[in-house]
Amino acid sequence: MPQKVVVIYSGGMDSFTVLNKALNEGHEVYALSFDYGQKHVKELECAATVCEENKINHKVIDISAINQIIAGSALTDEIDVPEGHYEEESMKTTIVPNRNMILLSLAVGYAVSIKASKVFYGAHSGDHAIYPDCRPEFVKKMNDVCKIANYEEIEIVSPYLNVSKIDILTDGIKMNLDYSKTWTCYNGREKACGKCGACQERLEAFKLNNAKDPIQYES
Repeated sequence: MPQKVVVIYSGGMDSFTVLNKALNEGHEVYALSFDYGQKHVKELECAATVCEENKINHKVIDISAINQIIAGSALTDEIDVPEGHYEEESMKTTIVPNRNMILLSLAVGYAVSIKASKVFYGAHSGDHAIYPDCRPEFVKKMNDVCKIANYEEIEIVSPYLNVSKIDILTDGIKMNLDYSKTWTCYNGREKACGKCGACQERLEAFKLNNAKDPIQYES
């Protein structure tokens, strides 16, 4: 049954697919993006463009002040973004401490304030090796908390939690989505680097779907 929902929308291909999945299910979508001081701020530009084109209610919230107390990530600090696959130990430098708990908490508060019933976000199985706040046990515990944190119960929905980015892209292709409107690379440059874990996972997903990635790469 269609409902009013909040979608945490980074502008990346996973959240782009989740956003469209929620729209295709007939939900009244309120997209919520966060500027947490990430180097790849280009993803927020992609999010704004998609929401404007599709007349989706969209808010971008600046929470970059949290970097005064949350530090040590290659995504926000003067630390080189590592190259290689997500399975590699070096990718742990891309963890932003407690990021998804913070973002989900804010999104749930927003959902309560606009009388929405669900919060969607795009965690998937490819994240499980590196990011604790994308694992099923985290989502379950957050769901438990969000049922008692307010008078209103808010459900956290992660439609791709137990499948890979390859499967997400497969679903997106079936929906005829245009992934040129997304940004994945962790480096904040004009073109995607093609070498960081985010790029490698994205390129792998397109290759295994026998599809061509529509964005430009440095090499």
